[in-house]
Amino acid sequence: MPGRGARGGGQGRGRGGASPSGPPPGGPRQQPTRVGGPDWNRDPQVGFDPDVARAAQGQDRPSWRDRVPQRPAWSRTGGGGGGGGRGGPFARWSWPKRIGAVLAVLLLLLVSFGIYLDTQMTRIDALPEYEGSASSGTNWLIIGSDSRAGIDDTAAQQLSTGEVDGSRTDTMMLVHVGGFGGQTSLTSLPRDSVLSIPGHGRGRLNSAYGIGGPKLLVQTIEQNADIEIDHYAEIGFEGFAGMVDAIGGVNMCLDEPIDDPKAGIDLPAGCQDLDGPNALGFVRTRAFPNADLQRIQNQRKFLSALISEASSPTVLLNPFRIVPFANSAIATLTVDDSTHVWNLASLGFAMRSLSGGSGVTTTVPIDLSSSVSGGVVWNRTKSKQFFDAIREDEAIPQDLISGG
Repeated sequence: MPGRGARGGGQGRGRGGASPSGPPPGGPRQQPTRVGGPDWNRDPQVGFDPDVARAAQGQDRPSWRDRVPQRPAWSRTGGGGGGGGRGGPFARWSWPKRIGAVLAVLLLLLVSFGIYLDTQMTRIDALPEYEGSASSGTNWLIIGSDSRAGIDDTAAQQLSTGEVDGSRTDTMMLVHVGGFGGQTSLTSLPRDSVLSIPGHGRGRLNSAYGIGGPKLLVQTIEQNADIEIDHYAEIGFEGFAGMVDAIGGVNMCLDEPIDDPKAGIDLPAGCQDLDGPNALGFVRTRAFPNADLQRIQNQRKFLSALISEASSPTVLLNPFRIVPFANSAIATLTVDDSTHVWNLASLGFAMRSLSGGSGVTTTVPIDLSSSVSGGVVWNRTKSKQFFDAIREDEAIPQDLISGG
């Protein structure tokens, strides 16, 4: 009796599907690949080939270490794989590129510091309208003021500044910076010079500052010397001492000992490093037979040494010295409204020639005054030749250069 799923020769619908006695649909049945057979010896069309398997037995099969993919090697110079590497992008830069990047950062910091200093400068209207002869080169009037403004009692006692109301010009110097290949000169203008003060008759040069401030002082010098003042700079006592201390002192060599209680100094003869208070006393003291004339020699000598030290590599490349020095200078410096920090930097580098011997340090040619006790007058003939050379940016004649 036929039934569902009979095992007989009929075509039932059992699990086996087609009858094993008949050929499978689609052609002859392929031999299955033997379990465990090597993949590299398998032919998908034929299946397992005993001859190929026997030939493979004589071959050396690579170890598992040889089949592990190699990691790209990390290189400090950026070679090897395409990954970022442990050093990041900077580690793949060449050395010239790294040095260039460092220099660019340093330049950016320097420019930023210069801009900051420029914003901290105190500017005043110090330059009047000039109506004299045209001048070549650049002329600076540098003033050392004995103003006690901003100095407390402790600092005043330490610096031995005394008690003086208001402010006076304690030091006056004319710095001429020549053009390309021109001469740089530092000329002392004695404060007791008796000159014509515009609108106020004749009087001592330092009285012009007391009467009309920096503007009248500049106008007095321009009128009597017939040269144009391009920049004005004034610094007080405390700033001067701070600048000296910031660079670790200035070395000075004294021919004779100096003992001046009024200036607060007692210095032995010989070479020595002067700190801020001693340096200030050195440039202020008048304890000499020729008083003010010897003092202005000391002032020129010290200013040249200060500029030389401040512009040396040991200071310029040392942020712990140049930054305090610049801050001390800017904090108490007063300049005209056209002066910027880069003008001051240019002045400083130009004045390096004064200590190197290629510049000139001198005093305007003078004679003793016959009408004012203790005063001096500019020699009419020699001073005209002197200032003509400066105005024309020419070398000052040797016979007009004096140490006084």
